[in-house]
Amino acid sequence: MKIKSVGYIGIAAVEPKSWLRYGVDVVGMMPSRAIPGEGWGEPQSNHIDNRSGIAPDGSVFLKMDDWQWRVAVHPADDKRGLLYLGLELEDKLALEGAVAELDAQGINVRIGSDQEARSRAVSAIAYLQDPAGNSLELFYGPTKDYNFTSPCHGQQFVAGHLGIGHLNLFVDDLESNFDFYTRVLGFKLSDYIRMGPESALKFLRCNERHHSLALIGMKNVSGLQHLMFEMRDIDDVGKALDRAMQQEVKVSSSLGRHRNDGMLSFYMNSPSGFDVEIGCGCLLIDDSWTVNEFCEGDVWGHHGLVEAVMASSDSLRNE
Repeated sequence: MKIKSVGYIGIAAVEPKSWLRYGVDVVGMMPSRAIPGEGWGEPQSNHIDNRSGIAPDGSVFLKMDDWQWRVAVHPADDKRGLLYLGLELEDKLALEGAVAELDAQGINVRIGSDQEARSRAVSAIAYLQDPAGNSLELFYGPTKDYNFTSPCHGQQFVAGHLGIGHLNLFVDDLESNFDFYTRVLGFKLSDYIRMGPESALKFLRCNERHHSLALIGMKNVSGLQHLMFEMRDIDDVGKALDRAMQQEVKVSSSLGRHRNDGMLSFYMNSPSGFDVEIGCGCLLIDDSWTVNEFCEGDVWGHHGLVEAVMASSDSLRNE
């Protein structure tokens, strides 16, 4: 199986409109120009006209590049964090092959209906779960409506074929999840860091971005720790930091540069409880890359990051 990218993400929030303000005014995305499931050119589809990014059920959809949407935020009273993750495949044959592989391994997978695919603005979709219980959606053929314009003075995201960025997931059973993402879904290990006799952080890639997914082994903890959006350059990152401070968003980790992927970034709280990393300059690698264990997480900066990770794990453990 060959996953091309982490194409989209669905998250939960008590008040999705808080993400509309945060995603647009702080992160610099734009409201989706159409809600998934609406057809372009249909006169009754008034959301296309007002470009609010808000669906009739209150869900919020955000756009960061040529794709119709990348981030969906759905209303939920009793859940926060990750709802689903969209993993992109090349085409129909790749999706059919992936489903056949999963079936052959006894993994529960369901092919979605045309309407379910339409609700995500993709050509076809299939559903499964990872060993931690996270909902995954295999898909191909995303709708591209182009015309991305950030409200933040020409800001651009590094997305496209590389996907939305990356995310870090706490998992209670690291080895079963690592085996699933590498042996079943075909992700590759870029590097890792051991945090104790029973805990480690493993960075996984599915394209040339150093990692699209990282798994943090943490006993009795499961959930989204942080989500990273990559920007074009250091000025875009700095301007986002300014906006966060102006809007009094809590900055959980100061500006710094990671040692393993070279990312220059800062971390801030999101309306859903997990952190958002804003960075630039992520390392691009290929299959000539050699897996490394590294011992120090940062070249400089990122003060408060370890404390923020531990606070996040405690919060999820107590939910």
